[in-house]
Amino acid sequence: MGRNKILLDKLAHEDIYLHNTLSESEIEHNITQNRSRLQRAEEIKQRFLQKYQNAKTELQYSNIYELLIAVMLSAQCTDKRVNLVTPTLFAKYPNTRALSEATFEEVSAIIKSISFFNVKARHLIAMAKSVEKDFGGNIPMNQRDLMKLQGVGQKSANVVLGEFLHLNYMAVDTHVFRVSHRLSLSSSISAIETEKDLVRLFKDHLNLLHQAFVLFGRYECKATKPNCPDCFVSDFCISKQNFKPR
Repeated sequence: MGRNKILLDKLAHEDIYLHNTLSESEIEHNITQNRSRLQRAEEIKQRFLQKYQNAKTELQYSNIYELLIAVMLSAQCTDKRVNLVTPTLFAKYPNTRALSEATFEEVSAIIKSISFFNVKARHLIAMAKSVEKDFGGNIPMNQRDLMKLQGVGQKSANVVLGEFLHLNYMAVDTHVFRVSHRLSLSSSISAIETEKDLVRLFKDHLNLLHQAFVLFGRYECKATKPNCPDCFVSDFCISKQNFKPR
């Protein structure tokens, strides 16, 4: 009984939750499996950090205001398309004060080639009004306050904080979700739960790993016709399936 308690304590330390009715051999087996999983994740992590040492977003921006807008526009839209639209938007509305005074018709006309442009136009104006009213015209620099802004969810907030401030945040978009599931780093069905899985496994360098997974998923581990022959983590891949969050 005493040895069983010791093993259960070890499991708790290693972030495994199990009922205390398991036998000692079952507990030891799960400890071994968990350590193997962590070692596997560490090898994947080191390979990505080596290959994508200077990974950064492909969205074009010059300050946190522009980055936030670009990230908001990039939801279900390509970075390439966003980069075609933002120069005109930034020139006309260089700060939140200017954007807060814009009309829906003006903003939507500029971003009309972006997916869901009507919704995003309303979100951009509402975001700017909130920044002016609640934050003195300064974009919030923490996750909680960023997520108070219209159109900014956890993923967008994490991308902004990880990219601009280099803070240790993971964000899961379609590329990150697909890559992490193909590499068996997560089996969760939602982006938020997948994010939790990756945070537990990787713990640090999360901002760099996010961007690395995005670039890898965008150009190598594509949804269709992934470049498997040249893949540097093919030995960890379990499926070519195009995993999508629900």
